[in-house]
Amino acid sequence: MNMQATKKNFDISTPQLAGIGAGSLAYIREIDTDLAGKLLGPRISVPDGIRLFCLYGADGTPVSISGSWEAAFANALEHELTPVSLH
Repeated sequence: MNMQATKKNFDISTPQLAGIGAGSLAYIREIDTDLAGKLLGPRISVPDGIRLFCLYGADGTPVSISGSWEAAFANALEHELTPVSLH
């Protein structure tokens, strides 16, 4: 009996990969004030030296910016998103 493992390769495009979990999964990442300023636009002044956390949808779309990881997590739940860890 041949017990050789068979490897399967799956072709998946970047848009297909981004769509996995869309609308239900999210991730939280600490961001610097420069990125926060770009995401929020020129009308918002973001002071230097503060910690900010961005909640992203599964496809990488920014959903919200918070002053703490816990607030970003709560925001995910508020938007009916399941936050996942990325390593």
